[in-house]
Amino acid sequence: MTDTALPLSGLTVLDAATFIAGPSCAALLAEFGAEVIKVEHPEGGDPLRRLGTKTGKDASTLLWLNEGRGKRSLTLNLKDKRGAKLFRKLAAKADIICENFRPGTLERWGLGYDELSADNPGLILLRVSGFGQDGPYKDRPGFARIAHALSGLTHLTGEEGGPPLTPGSTSLADYMSGLYGVIGVLLALRHRDVTGNGQVIDVALYESVFRALDEIAPAHALTGLIRGRQGIGTVNACPHGHFPTKDGKWVAIACTADRMFARLAQVMGTPEIATPEAFQTVNARLDGQEQVDALVRGWCMQHDQSKIVALCEAGEVPCGPVLSIDDILKDPHYKARATLTEMEVPGVGRLPFPSPLPRLSASPGQLNHLGPDLGDANVDIYGRMLGLSKVEMSALKADGVI
Repeated sequence: MTDTALPLSGLTVLDAATFIAGPSCAALLAEFGAEVIKVEHPEGGDPLRRLGTKTGKDASTLLWLNEGRGKRSLTLNLKDKRGAKLFRKLAAKADIICENFRPGTLERWGLGYDELSADNPGLILLRVSGFGQDGPYKDRPGFARIAHALSGLTHLTGEEGGPPLTPGSTSLADYMSGLYGVIGVLLALRHRDVTGNGQVIDVALYESVFRALDEIAPAHALTGLIRGRQGIGTVNACPHGHFPTKDGKWVAIACTADRMFARLAQVMGTPEIATPEAFQTVNARLDGQEQVDALVRGWCMQHDQSKIVALCEAGEVPCGPVLSIDDILKDPHYKARATLTEMEVPGVGRLPFPSPLPRLSASPGQLNHLGPDLGDANVDIYGRMLGLSKVEMSALKADGVI
């Protein structure tokens, strides 16, 4: 399949963001055909190039190679007036800009949406920040860990009575915000198709996470309940958690409905625990959560992880193994669905990276290359898009503008 067959082919994106949230949005757009130009400071580029596992001395990190995938690198100092002028010329030819500076930064450089849209009324500007473009916290520096704390997720993570823990990946809010960024861009493109006008998309890291906390806000307003840390359980269903197995591994079991628990009771060989006199209903199970979880835990400890999964599968009980990354790289389902794509890393060899998502039947995304070298597209972009000569580019480079 050629790039022209991809759904976003013909679109030009300027990715002026750093680290993960904005860049992950731009990477996904690139996988589906957009030309993504990564705008980086001439001195060192995106700090993400130096964050994560190094691939060799003075080489880019794996984190950069993954989040810079599908992009071309253009060096440009936006703080320099000449650099800001060049960026404005690029923006006049672009469809989308992704940025994650602190609110007001682009405006100080003369690159606010009013200025940019005056040159390009159809321009779509994605603005990602820790706390959003307005509100009393807007000027605070924000990272995913801070967003997890402010959103309420950190408060929910950990064992009951214990300290709040990291909710899985420390970058969860970044990737969630990147996905909301993509949704915003696609909605804005649809709006532009109808009206001809672009718009600003305001994504706050903390809001992306808070949106995923189900009924917590209305439940508190209704009942006064302040949901706390529940460890491996959950507030709305039982048994619904993680259980250790005989071989020292773990399984996840999720019984969100009475019929699922009835099937689990059959699989466990104890159908009597799903009767009206015992724990047939979700309310009865929640009232007796410690006892129910203890019964399931005792059964799981009698069998190896693979046996528990097989028994639950045969009994149509939602269950899955808790996998480490080592398990994932050996898992047949990951392999069958090509969830990972092997890519060549210079000086290292072929390594697995997450494949493009979501899956489209007629125009699936493509992972054509990993994060580019700093400034790899300078000559082409400045020459082709802005008509700069090699002499002009050399002078700007000598002055630290590009």
